[in-house]
Amino acid sequence: MANLVYKRVSTDQQSTARQNLVLDEAGIEDPVVFEEAPGTSSRLHPLQRPKFRELLTYARPGDTVHISEMFRLVRGTGHILDVLDVLHRDQVALRIHDGAFSAMDLTARHPRTGELLSTVKFMVQTLAAAGELQRDLQRELTYDGLRAAEAKGSKGGRRPAVAADQTGAVRTAYLEGRSIAALARDHGVSRGAIRTAAADLLPKHTAIEEDAPAPELPVTLDMPGKVADFLRTTDLEPAERAALDQGVTVRRGQGYTLRVTAVPAVHRGLLARCQPLDGAEDVLAVPAQRKARREYENRVSTLTP
Repeated sequence: MANLVYKRVSTDQQSTARQNLVLDEAGIEDPVVFEEAPGTSSRLHPLQRPKFRELLTYARPGDTVHISEMFRLVRGTGHILDVLDVLHRDQVALRIHDGAFSAMDLTARHPRTGELLSTVKFMVQTLAAAGELQRDLQRELTYDGLRAAEAKGSKGGRRPAVAADQTGAVRTAYLEGRSIAALARDHGVSRGAIRTAAADLLPKHTAIEEDAPAPELPVTLDMPGKVADFLRTTDLEPAERAALDQGVTVRRGQGYTLRVTAVPAVHRGLLARCQPLDGAEDVLAVPAQRKARREYENRVSTLTP
């Protein structure tokens, strides 16, 4: 029987150090460590994370998975129950060394049905919901702080590549006939930075062809939360990312729905991006995620091409 240690590196160095300290103090004998790459998003379903999938492939009946705390592995109630079902199926034990879940026996199941005991399931759902509420509150406070900063005139994002005291000189030189490429070389910045500094001076191309098709109108569709969680960890086009970020969250019991407003082409693009939820050679399909994707597919299919 092997001891398998799962680690997820956080951008918070203090949090990562605490994780390592908890596992070191646990005194795990001959651990086999599986550590996710720093770029792996915590929003990605655990069963789709590369190192956790590798851990499940390596595990044998009777092995024990060790984690510092539950939220190093999962984000919400659905994820926890999915992981517990897979570990039970593979006869692999789970040991949590810190946090609220450390005092619970998550392997307790009914002797006849093999399902989680109702009391265990209730506690898992309650603690997971409390953790999700905490993260949502932190996110809301962050957005409130950003809006307050914007109201005071503070702008987020990167600082302009062309410093404020040089912008006037760039604009004057452009009006005198200097090319964008020459100005970029002079100031050691990209051409895009020069275009940003002189944006209102550039010629605008507003002509519209008479035979051009009418633009698509935005359509609002409800996207299941499991689909939204997956897409947030996926590389998207700027229009797709903007539509997802501007979606409105609507709570649905333990889960949620994201109300997304976008043109049909963007909806179809988002649908294509979540194709892996149906399963692939290197991705373990999760039934709940597959069902959520098909619900979204049914809604997108109602849109007129």
